[in-house]
Amino acid sequence: MDIRQRSKSETMPGLLLDLKQGITAVPGVAKEEGVAQLKMPDGSTIELPVLLDSNGAKFVDIRKLQPSTGICTFDPGFTSTAACESSITYIDGNKGVLLYRGYPIEELASKGDFYDSAFLLLHGELPDRQEKIAFEHDLKMHTLVNEHLMQFYRGFRHDAHPMAIMTGVVGALSAFYPEVAEIRNPQQQLRACYRLIAKMPTLAAMAYKTSIGQPIIYPKNDLTYAENFLHMMFAVPSERYEVDPELARALEIVFILHLDHEQNASTSTVRTAGSSQANPFACVASGIAALWGPAHGGANEAVLKMLEEIQDMGGIAVIPQVLERARDRIDPFRLMGFGHRVYKTFDPRAKLMAEVTRTVLKKLDQEDPLLDIALELERVALEDPYFKSRNLYPNVDFYSGIVLRAMGIPVSMYTVLFAMARTVGWVAQWKEMVSEPQNRISRPRQIYTGNLRRKFVADVERQPSGKIAVNGRSSGEHVRSSLLSRMVSTHARTALT
Repeated sequence: MDIRQRSKSETMPGLLLDLKQGITAVPGVAKEEGVAQLKMPDGSTIELPVLLDSNGAKFVDIRKLQPSTGICTFDPGFTSTAACESSITYIDGNKGVLLYRGYPIEELASKGDFYDSAFLLLHGELPDRQEKIAFEHDLKMHTLVNEHLMQFYRGFRHDAHPMAIMTGVVGALSAFYPEVAEIRNPQQQLRACYRLIAKMPTLAAMAYKTSIGQPIIYPKNDLTYAENFLHMMFAVPSERYEVDPELARALEIVFILHLDHEQNASTSTVRTAGSSQANPFACVASGIAALWGPAHGGANEAVLKMLEEIQDMGGIAVIPQVLERARDRIDPFRLMGFGHRVYKTFDPRAKLMAEVTRTVLKKLDQEDPLLDIALELERVALEDPYFKSRNLYPNVDFYSGIVLRAMGIPVSMYTVLFAMARTVGWVAQWKEMVSEPQNRISRPRQIYTGNLRRKFVADVERQPSGKIAVNGRSSGEHVRSSLLSRMVSTHARTALT
């Protein structure tokens, strides 16, 4: 196939977004800019519209390709495919730019607070003073959860991973608010968004308290978003707990930096679930499940595991050998927390996180060998020509893992905090999607590589498939063993056999 672009005009004044000069385009629908001619295998051609986004990036609109030709495109991971139009978050990975509704992430995190950014993502503009007070009040009116929901927590094993708990209880919220099924009702849309943002810290802290066997602490609405979470995490009924405002501010910045990040795996999962008109609680639960994967939300947890591995190898003294292993493409060792799939230069969030990291470590003045290793690793890697030439700078996950560890937050809660923050972006993306005049359910195509039209044969006449190990046991014994492995613990299964 051969694609050639034919432009309607050479320039389109006023359309482009010049980040260096700070000229902001008015958000709206993508603009059509000429056509692309696609040469088909049979020699015929088809013209496909070329669309421009606010920054002038070009997209070939292939929506009519399959209906008119029967041919589909192939793009595993959707790395070259835009599945939606959105005015919420913009990323320029080559320049290290991240904007929430046009505002640089650095300014929002350093000059604003959580409520500024949450309001901005949801409503499209920053609130004035009175709007911000009203918004904060409305969120705080939804921090409590139904007492019956707390019974769900007692059904999990005492050592259940907090993300397993969150996946279940967030989806279960829809059982307490059946009105969320009215996804076309703007008032119900907004109320559901507020409920999810407000209840996530409460649910997350409850998951943590359940996992360590401590009493659940109720939210205090005289505290800020970050302060309230720290209070519910670390307070106990028998003692007075004072939230440190500097640590709360550091955690607030961590939250702001993670609120949204364009169409990543979990966000696109939320949109995919939402395209079926599922309720927002179910959609966010699906996002939590996607975020749980170590390739997505578990990156800062992987950083801590890497630091522990370096500590076991010998600590700071072995960092030169560690970097040598990281340069070796054959060696399976990977330096976690360096580089980013999207950013080809310094992650804009990492710059601010580096400052926060130093502030927190200075404030706490802790002696922790892992933190010492992290700071030395950062210093050496930033001076190493190999990493500098490949733009392998420390990313936001590298620093956030260090900050959370220093604050006493357990590793099992790292992804939960990520989910708390990202819920703001998820509900903003969901609200944007369901507010569109026309929605289409997501239905990706596939390249089918399986068999066609095989004849069914009775089981007594079939050859062994070789797909499972029977180990000389009868079919019934094999099924019973499989069921036991799923139903009971290893200890109980050993006792039964």
